[in-house]
Amino acid sequence: MIPLHDDNPTEINPFVTIALIVACSLVFLYQFSLPERAGESFVFQYGAIPASIFGHEAALPDDTIAVPFTLTLLTSMFLHGGWMHLIGNMLYLWIFGNNIEDVMGHVKFVIFYVVCGLLAAMSHALTDPSSAVPMVGASGAISGVLGAYLLLFPRAQVMVLIPLGIFTRTMYVPAGFVLGFWFVLQLLSGGMSLGQGGGGGVAFFAHVGGFVAGMALIGLFKHPNVRFFSPARHHW
Repeated sequence: MIPLHDDNPTEINPFVTIALIVACSLVFLYQFSLPERAGESFVFQYGAIPASIFGHEAALPDDTIAVPFTLTLLTSMFLHGGWMHLIGNMLYLWIFGNNIEDVMGHVKFVIFYVVCGLLAAMSHALTDPSSAVPMVGASGAISGVLGAYLLLFPRAQVMVLIPLGIFTRTMYVPAGFVLGFWFVLQLLSGGMSLGQGGGGGVAFFAHVGGFVAGMALIGLFKHPNVRFFSPARHHW
């Protein structure tokens, strides 16, 4: 299922959500414009490398050091591994992020997004602390947004695109089903990746960690008058 949009309007202009989409897109365009070797070096410099984070940086080339290793937990959120990686992440952020920004306000949403992203990156790094493979992408932070949305608006309707061989179909599905199915898929895929020694380049446990962080933190960040498990639109 590919989500296209939801039926959950907002009261405020989602400036932060838009700014995050623009920032990620601009960073990717710069990354894409670099020659192949320079592009790889850029990813190693600003991606989150577990080995660096946990003090095994001696095994890494010197040209991978551009910022403090702990800061790469933040910078990695703005890098992406390809066009589809970027488009998929930004689609989810646009559909679900504006509502979460709406129930928090701009400043709290920035803090929430960053904290979820940091916890997501650490969740991935802890699965293989000696890994020298950089993690990039906003999906960990966006997973936190999805976890928050699940608790706030599980009954909101999400239009999804369902590929059926050479045909496709669109239909409205409750957000609780869409996001619950997505989380279970990440959890199962992460479990299988541990058994097979890798996740095919996908940081499934960053998704799981970010999602759980979003569910755990939403109560601290949302407006007090916003109820959990609302049918869709909140009324203050």
